[in-house]
Amino acid sequence: MPKITYVDANGEQRTVEAKTGMSVMEAAIKNDVPGIDADCGGACACATCHVYVDEEWLPKLDEQQAMEQSMLDFAENVQSNSRLSCQIKITEELDGMVTTPESQH
Repeated sequence: MPKITYVDANGEQRTVEAKTGMSVMEAAIKNDVPGIDADCGGACACATCHVYVDEEWLPKLDEQQAMEQSMLDFAENVQSNSRLSCQIKITEELDGMVTTPESQH
């Protein structure tokens, strides 16, 4: 089972096990990871699950779809490695790390 490490803006790390096929957001909510609110429940209709994906992992992700890009317009402090965690499906290759923005704490 892959492990996802969530890093908050203060550098505190929380590593959780996640089932493949689950989203990074679902794993965070299931494990009470702070900083990922997921107000829309994973419908890609808000930006409260905004995360920064470590540059090392970006090439392993599916490309952003237009809806995700539109929703990121509502997020604060968007960077080139910004993603919505509801749109990142966990695979064995994604045994890795995301960081939550300071504005979400």
